[in-house]
Amino acid sequence: MSTPSDKARYDRSAPKFYGRRKGRPLRASMQTLLDARLPALTFDPASTLDRQFGRSADSFLEIGFGGGEHLAGLAAAAPENNFIGAEPFVNGVASLLRHIEADQLTNIRIWPDDVRLILPALPDRILAGAYIMFPDPWPKRRHAARRILQPEMLDHLARLIRPGGMLVMASDDPTAKGWLLAMAMAHPAFDWTAKRPEDWRQRPAFLPETRYMKKGDRAGRRSSWFLFRRAGDSCQSC
Repeated sequence: MSTPSDKARYDRSAPKFYGRRKGRPLRASMQTLLDARLPALTFDPASTLDRQFGRSADSFLEIGFGGGEHLAGLAAAAPENNFIGAEPFVNGVASLLRHIEADQLTNIRIWPDDVRLILPALPDRILAGAYIMFPDPWPKRRHAARRILQPEMLDHLARLIRPGGMLVMASDDPTAKGWLLAMAMAHPAFDWTAKRPEDWRQRPAFLPETRYMKKGDRAGRRSSWFLFRRAGDSCQSC
């Protein structure tokens, strides 16, 4: 099966990708699920959301959904909304498909590749919000350019998220926490909503708790949660 990744490898204009695309070989059942279900659920940046989801609804993007548990939880809790998940790690894509099958979810579409390949093609203000949850921290200073949240990424998100929409981020890594917060606060299109320490120390009630989060709590890794609101049209430099 040809995937978006296959085409990107031969596109010299594509952004350089540093993460993993494959892990352990998939079990036969997971490979069958991937082959059978992914083609119909693959997000098409050239098509409208109304056509792909069969309806008009608020749409949200999760960048780097990992194993898909968080995205599936969001979709199950808000069946009236549309969700797009981008993840280049094929094992994570297969895991999300398993969640979709188990919970009979119909409101998720998947981009099984680097999200940066599709952002320029998406229309302005198409999103009600976006999520960047526990991204790879790339903790070494010389690897800072590999971190997912860069000024260019924020420029894309500022264009795609409608005024009043949310950018939600989380991490349990000290380097990533500082980076995510500093990058978002430096961008004029986004306003940090926190008013007191509890606002970033406690998981917002609307975010599902995942096994990864529970494991981090047991290991003593303190998570931080950063909610930013897309500024209105009065922001002249956005």
